[in-house]
Amino acid sequence: LDLSRMNRVLRVDVDDADCTVQAGVRRKQLNAELAPTGLFFPVDPGADATLGGMAATRASGTSSVRYGTMRDNVIALQVVLADGRLIETGSRARKSASGYDLTRLFVGSEGTLGVITEVTLRLYPVPAYVVAAVAPFGSLAEAVGVVVKVRRAGIPIGRIELLDALMIRGINAYAGLTHPEAPTLFMEFSGTREEVEGQLRQVEALVRAGGGRDFTWASDAGERAALWHARHNAHYAAKGLRPGARSKGTDVCVPLSRLAECLARVQADMAGTFLMAPLVGHVGDGNFHLQYLIDPERPEEVAESERLHEQLVRHALELGGTCSGEHGVGLGKTRFMAAEHGEALHVLHTIKQALDPAGLLNPGKMLPPA
Repeated sequence: LDLSRMNRVLRVDVDDADCTVQAGVRRKQLNAELAPTGLFFPVDPGADATLGGMAATRASGTSSVRYGTMRDNVIALQVVLADGRLIETGSRARKSASGYDLTRLFVGSEGTLGVITEVTLRLYPVPAYVVAAVAPFGSLAEAVGVVVKVRRAGIPIGRIELLDALMIRGINAYAGLTHPEAPTLFMEFSGTREEVEGQLRQVEALVRAGGGRDFTWASDAGERAALWHARHNAHYAAKGLRPGARSKGTDVCVPLSRLAECLARVQADMAGTFLMAPLVGHVGDGNFHLQYLIDPERPEEVAESERLHEQLVRHALELGGTCSGEHGVGLGKTRFMAAEHGEALHVLHTIKQALDPAGLLNPGKMLPPA
């Protein structure tokens, strides 16, 4: 189903800081229309995705460490069920103790339970002052250690992203930057000037005490845009490391306290393989991505990427995590659902059967055969 022509912003309420949009409205379109109000919608998966698609896939991204994911920012939905009924999953009230939480049921359902046609969203004031900062480290473990301390200190950081040395090499070549080829944290701080300057001092002290080799920051809008443009184009930067290769991306998410251990396991796996796989992560959430660069015409490379992917998911599940923090399940990760969900998988099948008994909606997606 193509909902791209359902692209109207239906309502914006400045006092309640919320809005209702049709499913085909795109993220950048919404923020452009919101600009005169002083409000914005913060969930930023990198791509200029539709809000309906973002709700259906429970999207998140670089800003979710501060503002949360789509799960936290969708207030209510309008959904068409498989039998044609049109339902509202909730009201505009910011809290409710009435009935099952149908909104959360459909957010992240990947189109398998119903077709989302309208989305009611939380909005936030545009920050008065924004600063971006960069800090390289001697190791991934040092960088993650600082992330844990920043989060434990309760510093309301806007974004905190980790790129490994290989990804930094790709970013430098792609965007014409000159960052040291080392594990690096990309950060953003927002608020009043006084708040941001206080956060910068706190984080700089943690970075330098935690092994950071440097801490540089910029408030200039152009410099900040260049930094985040490079981060958002990491997929293309990674592909540039091996021209002609296909990028086979995946992600997992673990509790932040187990992230350093998970990354150490991944490093050990990659040290024993012939494949290249740059890493980037929304590490404030314990979420990271790998991009296996493969030649799809070489069966040995395809098989090796599958082996490494299986190991990656196994590491995440053993450490109390999930097979996907934000990429979703689709077809490629259905085989991990039983290991992750156990007996709860039966409940998921029961819900699917109740709402879509004929299997009309995205058949074969998300759930393995019952």
